[in-house]
Parts: sequence; C-alpha cells; structure tokens
Amino acid sequence: MIIPNQRHLFSIPEDITYLNCANMSPFMRSVEEAGGLAIGQRRQPWTISAGQWFGPAEELRSLFAGLIGAGKDQIALVPSVSYGIAIAKNNIQLRSSQKIVVLDQEYPSNLYAWRELSKASGAEIVTVQRAGDGFWTEAILEKIDGDTGLVAISNCHWTDGSLIDLEQVSRKTRDVGAKLVIDASQSLGAFPLDVRKIRPDFLVTVGYKWLMGPYNLGYLYADPKYTQAGEPIEFSWMVKAGSDDFTRLVEYTDDYKPGARRFDAGEFASFIHIPMATAALSQIAAWGVENIQETLSRLTGVLSAGIQELGWEAPVRESRAGHMVGIRFPPEKIDGIRKKLVESNIYISFRGSSMRIAPHLYNDERDVQRLLEVLKKEG
Repeated sequence: MIIPNQRHLFSIPEDITYLNCANMSPFMRSVEEAGGLAIGQRRQPWTISAGQWFGPAEELRSLFAGLIGAGKDQIALVPSVSYGIAIAKNNIQLRSSQKIVVLDQEYPSNLYAWRELSKASGAEIVTVQRAGDGFWTEAILEKIDGDTGLVAISNCHWTDGSLIDLEQVSRKTRDVGAKLVIDASQSLGAFPLDVRKIRPDFLVTVGYKWLMGPYNLGYLYADPKYTQAGEPIEFSWMVKAGSDDFTRLVEYTDDYKPGARRFDAGEFASFIHIPMATAALSQIAAWGVENIQETLSRLTGVLSAGIQELGWEAPVRESRAGHMVGIRFPPEKIDGIRKKLVESNIYISFRGSSMRIAPHLYNDERDVQRLLEVLKKEG
C-alpha cells in the first residue's frame, strides 16, 4: 500500500529538501512531544515511580521485537551499534584456522571489533569485494566455506543501499556451521526483516536513522542460545534478577533477568529517550514497514529514471533496497555538486564514492525534481 505524504507530521520548513534519512532522520512532532513531556517529568523526579524504571523499556522492547518477528525476551537496549557488536564479539569464539567474512568498505562499527577478535584468535579476516554488476550476495556466498567461522555483514550497504539477500547468506552460513552477525542500521524501519527466516546469532541497529528515534539508543537481538549463559560487557545492577525491588538491591545475586536483558546497557531506563523511541516505533508500526518500503521504492524509482535521463548511471532496482540509492559521479564533479545542493537547500550525503540519496515519507516527487534540476545544471 502506498502511504500518502506525511510531511505534516514533521517540522521541516517548506524550502528544505531533506533526502538524508540514512544519515539521521528528522523527529516527528509526536517524538518531539514525547521528549518534551519526558523532560517535564524529569524536572520533577519525585513524580517518577519505581515502575517507570523498567515498564517503559519493556514496552519499547516489545515494539522493536514486533518489527523483526522476535520475542521481546530476545531484545536488549544498547546505546550504539559498536556496543552491540562488542557484545557479539564477547560471545563468539573462533579458532586460528577459521575466517571472518566482512564487506568491502563496511561501516567501521561492524569491523573494528572483528579486527580485535582476529588478533585475539588468529582468525583471518576475508573481505568481500562487490561484483562488477553491483550485486553482493553471490560474492559473499563464494567466500563462505568450511573454514568460515563468522559472517559479519549488513542488510544493505551503508554507502549506497546495495542489497544483500540475508536469507541466502544465512542458509549457507548455517550449512558450514558459522556464526552470523548483522548490522541492520540502514534497513530496519524501512525494509522488511524477519529474524525467524534469517536466524542471525546477533543483530544490531541504531535507532536514529530509519527507526526515527533519538541518538544514543539502539537495539540488539540475540538468538535464544545466548540468552541463558551469554556474557555481557558490563554488569549493571538493572539487569540482575530482582532489581525491580529497590529495597533488596544489596542482596547481591549472580542471576540475570530473563532473556537478552542481561545485555542491556547500564542506565537503559533513559527517562527521556525511551518515550521518544516508543513514539517513533509506534508510528512506524502503524505505517507498516512493508508499506514504507513500497512507498519509498516508488520515489527512488522516479529518481533513478531521472538520473538515467541525465546520462548518468543508476544502479538497477534488483541490486538495491527500495529506500536508498547511491549515484556515482566522476570525483572531480563532487565538490561542485555538493556546493550547489547546499545552496539550493537540498540535503543528501556523500559516502565512499557515492552520492547517497535516502528519502522518507516526508518527501514526494517535487523533492526528487528539485534534486534532478540541480544535477541537470551540473551535468
């Protein structure tokens, strides 16, 4: 279902064309309002009950779980992808004879931890180069073999939205007995993803891009096999069994709350961030991720057609996610294009060798045409 334009839900001036959700989403008015109310309550801490330290986080946990087909006991609240990836690293053991498969030009948060694991274990890092036709999946599958211990990838590449078939990769990863870790920061909220089909060991995402929430609050999914004896990277009192009863906190225990809660970051209650993220995920759930993807796919389709009419090459639809498109230009043109776009109040990102265009429901075809007009003048 195509969703009507939703610009009225955002505080975006009429003269601004913001095509940069892959960098950071603007706040919806409902998210702003939730944050304002939370600040008001935080101003008067005597109004915050004991139940508010844990209850709102459970609601948010459930909302996120619903987006990926998981149970809420499989979800932890983390401040960043690097935090979640560090948890994954802490719970994956490799041998020196094994390999770690990563993507070329992967986002650093899904690479540095694996470099450390490589140093500690002796496992070799194998970097997958994108195929000449722009497709990733076959190139990844070719690198996965009996020596593979870990595959650490994204759902779509952060520089240009080029898509990876996670179900195919997951099947082969399981076939060789390897682990699968996914950074879904550039897909979750705009591209359907079901962990029941993909079955990753860990999945991590930020919350401030396509999930449209505040910075410094993200999400970790952990397969149930890690939720019984998995090792967290910090030891917050809030994740321990019985911590809801403040009168018994000095009755120390080695037991954790059930599920992935053992991986929650300290101070996850975040009285301001949690209500904002809840408002954001509630609206995403109401729109429906499948509908968001269908709507944005139509918009990027118009954009791609326009790019081709200008004589530049756009990636074929089958090679990319529908919510994002990366256009490659000669390096000598990029500075001039960037300057003209800013002068025209058009905001996109340049990542790697791509001009990354990432619309959302606050955009329409008029925004696309504004962008194309500037690019036409620079052509």
